[in-house]
Amino acid sequence: MNPETYFEQESRRNFLGRSCSLLGGAALSSLLPQGVQGAAAPRPILPHFAPKAKRVIYLFMAGGPSHIDLFDYKPKMRELHGTELPDSIRNGQRITGMTSGQSEFPCVAPMFNFEQVGERRTWMNTDVLPHTAKIADKISIIRSMNTEAINHDPAITYINTGTQQFGHPSMGSWLAYGLGSLSDNLPAYVTMISVGKKPGQALYARLWGSGFLPSKYQGVQFRSGEDAVLYLNDPKGMDRKLRRKMLDGLGDLNRQRFQTVRDPEIESRISQYEMAFRMQASVPDLMDTSEEPDYVLDSYGPQAREKGSFAANCLVARRMAERGVRFIQLFHRGWDQHNNLPKDLAHNCESVDQPAAALVKDLEDRGMLEDTMVVFGGEFGRTIYSQGKLTPDNHGRDHHGRCFSSWVAGGGFKPGMDYGETDDYAYNIIKDPVHINDFNATVLHNLGINHERFSVKHLGLDTRLTGVEKRKVVTDLLV
Repeated sequence: MNPETYFEQESRRNFLGRSCSLLGGAALSSLLPQGVQGAAAPRPILPHFAPKAKRVIYLFMAGGPSHIDLFDYKPKMRELHGTELPDSIRNGQRITGMTSGQSEFPCVAPMFNFEQVGERRTWMNTDVLPHTAKIADKISIIRSMNTEAINHDPAITYINTGTQQFGHPSMGSWLAYGLGSLSDNLPAYVTMISVGKKPGQALYARLWGSGFLPSKYQGVQFRSGEDAVLYLNDPKGMDRKLRRKMLDGLGDLNRQRFQTVRDPEIESRISQYEMAFRMQASVPDLMDTSEEPDYVLDSYGPQAREKGSFAANCLVARRMAERGVRFIQLFHRGWDQHNNLPKDLAHNCESVDQPAAALVKDLEDRGMLEDTMVVFGGEFGRTIYSQGKLTPDNHGRDHHGRCFSSWVAGGGFKPGMDYGETDDYAYNIIKDPVHINDFNATVLHNLGINHERFSVKHLGLDTRLTGVEKRKVVTDLLV
């Protein structure tokens, strides 16, 4: 066809539209990470070495659980109660706007009973964590976790993605990208949300998002209603055979479009449609816990039969782990106790203590704890000083990132260990600090991944889950 004939048949609108597509495609290509231009991001060759774990169940207490009132108790706190926090301890620490107007910072000892439990005689709040106390020798408590963030959104973004900046992949997305799924019928990364007595801060989908990785690696949120996954069920009048025919036709159209524009999100869309089709059969069975034996349901506590509760989600998490989900993250909201801490903390622990302990024991009984990491923790801890007015039976605590506590079990972690130490005020770390990205590096290590070699080119940088600063694997925690 000569140029004159071409322009006679080509409308101005079509010509401009095709030109814009070419220019837009060129611009997009220049922004995509290396290895993503013109195709979906190629999976790295992982693991780097033999893994000790296959999967992760992350129990995330959103809002900042008080390490002082749960795991990091010291008898001297009773003597410090009511005294002013010394400037030498606070040491010029930046404080939040919620306590910046306070003129006094009185120390508050926990208003709970603590006992030494397990063979190692570790201190634990047995008033609100009686079930966790019974598995003290199966878990290791890290008392020296730390983060630079002091407000919820940057802090929870930081610990989940390795940076306080938006737009980066979550840990589960990194693992879905790097290791893929162990199941053909379920996503590699699933998240579920439950709520404590008070909802607290909202949680945003970017916390389980894929950031600059293709969207097929983002977490899939399972819900507690009739439809565990939104838009998964077929509309009335469509049977499975018709759905299969429709997807085949749609897939052909998408592949043709991909050949034209080379947008990797088209391939992501194809794979997501196919996964959704397979999930239509697998998800209802996964979420139906009615056939679990009564002794199992009872072990997770009285709320295990209530859909959407943390207890029910823990049981479903074990079922996901059995069926090959790589990364399971249970968010439990409501741990931001700026006031009324004794009552609200006790209520939250009542919701999570028995189910979390039961999950560890259930995995162990099924021979799965050895290759399943279980993590329990939040984005930061709380201050020893009281926020607001201190009364004989009530107080609150502000955010505290200098030190906080998490516990871990299984999947390559040593059992029955206390790691790290804070001062008598549980305010500063005095031994074995574990930055949140050191912890993330350690989780990756147990999955057979060298965190320094696991990166994606983004905006000219070799971007990692563990950030750009030098981080270490905490080998003392590992078997």
